[in-house]
Amino acid sequence: MEQNYKNHSRLVTGYHRVLAILLLAGLIGSIINLKESIETETYYSASLIVLLFGCSILIYWYTRSFPLKAQDRAIRAEENFRHYILTGKPLPSGLHIRQIIALRFASDEEFPALVQKALAENLTSKAIKQAIQNWKPDYYRV
Repeated sequence: MEQNYKNHSRLVTGYHRVLAILLLAGLIGSIINLKESIETETYYSASLIVLLFGCSILIYWYTRSFPLKAQDRAIRAEENFRHYILTGKPLPSGLHIRQIIALRFASDEEFPALVQKALAENLTSKAIKQAIQNWKPDYYRV
């Protein structure tokens, strides 16, 4: 399948949907259990369950955000190098990381002009992606 603006985002059903719902349901259930256990004096074990679900949600969040930060840094380096190869200059320092990440989908032919347009008009990542005429797919981003 050819990648384009409409189908470029990637969601892993088991992680983004199923696990997120299960963690949220577990947290809500454990909070309800804690409220009810206060009357029966079993609140210590119930509070530990709430704590475990809270920690699990933090792990869920950071398990996704830390690798994405590293991947964003790699994309910035790759796109800086690509811009240097195409123009002889590094990427302008005024570009934000979200703009650079969106620019990676632009073909080499339109990349330098789109960089200048993104900088001059302060385009959002969505606007940059929509402005791309010749989409360069990125099948490795997770």
